[in-house]
Amino acid sequence: MAAYSRGIFPWYCEGEPILWWSPDPRLILEPSQFHMPRRLRNLIRQDRFTVTMDRCFDGVIEACANVPRPGQDGIWLTKDMIAAYRHLHRLGFAHPVECRHGSSLAGGLYGISLGRCFFGESMFHHMPDASKVALAALVRQMLVWKFDFIDCQVTTQHLLRSGARHLSRQCFLNRLQASITEATHRGPWRFTGWPEHLATSGITL
Repeated sequence: MAAYSRGIFPWYCEGEPILWWSPDPRLILEPSQFHMPRRLRNLIRQDRFTVTMDRCFDGVIEACANVPRPGQDGIWLTKDMIAAYRHLHRLGFAHPVECRHGSSLAGGLYGISLGRCFFGESMFHHMPDASKVALAALVRQMLVWKFDFIDCQVTTQHLLRSGARHLSRQCFLNRLQASITEATHRGPWRFTGWPEHLATSGITL
């Protein structure tokens, strides 16, 4: 938690020394700037997926560790890291978003909450678009709770299309220090649902 409060996060593979990262530039997603494509809005309206939070941390982090990822070799979520994040979940700092299709876990994500910042750690999907629904649900909840931003850590095209933007490291650290002076919204978390207007206009979360 001391590292996260200084904008540093771990990322390494089994057998490597523990590596810590603080990228420059840093990608963040401000909840108010989230872009929801029409296709995703329509998918949410269809109620194909059920979204929950803090119901199945073990299932989400195990899936994040084991689902194959194109262009990546090896498991970066080591046993020690999984144990550490499980401990942070028990303490109320690490939170999953679960996206289910029926009774099956179709996708999800998890991360660390500190102050009014959420550090996104990893996401996965077993079904197409399930992780996108999980991200949209996280953004919705961040808006409800007035979080400042989601730290995306590394850049992907999907996050850029979703409204994420780059900050210089110093600018990110300044934003982070202001955010963590606020009280941390600790667990257990509960998804309060999609806004009423999403069923009609779907303009914003």
